[in-house]
Amino acid sequence: MALIDDIEAFEPGCEQEAADRELFLQRLACDPEVWVRTSPAHLATSAWTVDAQGEQALLVYHKIYDSWSWVGGHADGERDLAAVALRELEEETGVTGGRVVPAQTGSPILSLEALPVAGHMRRGAWVPSHAHLNVTYLVVADPTEPLRIAPDENAGVRWAPLDDVARLSTEPWMCEHVYTKLIARTRRR
Repeated sequence: MALIDDIEAFEPGCEQEAADRELFLQRLACDPEVWVRTSPAHLATSAWTVDAQGEQALLVYHKIYDSWSWVGGHADGERDLAAVALRELEEETGVTGGRVVPAQTGSPILSLEALPVAGHMRRGAWVPSHAHLNVTYLVVADPTEPLRIAPDENAGVRWAPLDDVARLSTEPWMCEHVYTKLIARTRRR
C-alpha cells in the first residue's frame, strides 16, 4: 500500500515523530476502520501550504478550534492522502493551483502527528474525543490566487509570514509541537 510505503520511508525528525510513526503503522496493520471517522484513531491529512519562496504560510481561521491554523481534513475512506490534502486546500481556501512537493528523499511526507481532538459540537451533533493520525504534506501555492472562506468550517483565510504563524495561533500545543517544526522544515528546504 502506497501510504504504508511512504510512512515506512519517512525519516522521523524527532522523538514525537518516531513514536507516532510506529503508532500509524500499528493502526494501519490492525484497524480496517482507520480510514474512516468511526475509528477512535483515524487518518487525517494536512496541507502545510507555503509560497514558492517559503516565506509565507496559508492559514484558515478554524471555527471549532477558534484559531488560525493549517488546512486539512479527514481521509473519509480515500486512500490517497496527498489528493485529500489538495482537495481540502481547495475546499477551505479556494486555492486550486497548489502542488505537493517532495518533503524528503524517499517519502513525500513532511511530518507525522497523532493529534488529540477534544469532544465538540459539529453541525448540531456531538463528536466524541478522538485522535487524528495526521499525515502532513508540503504544498506550494501562489499567494496571488483568489481566496475564499468555507463558511461551514472557517471564518477567514490569509497568507501570513512564517514568523507570525505562532503568534496568530491560539493553540499552544500546536505551536510548540507542530507549527515550530513545520516552519523550521520550510526554512531548510
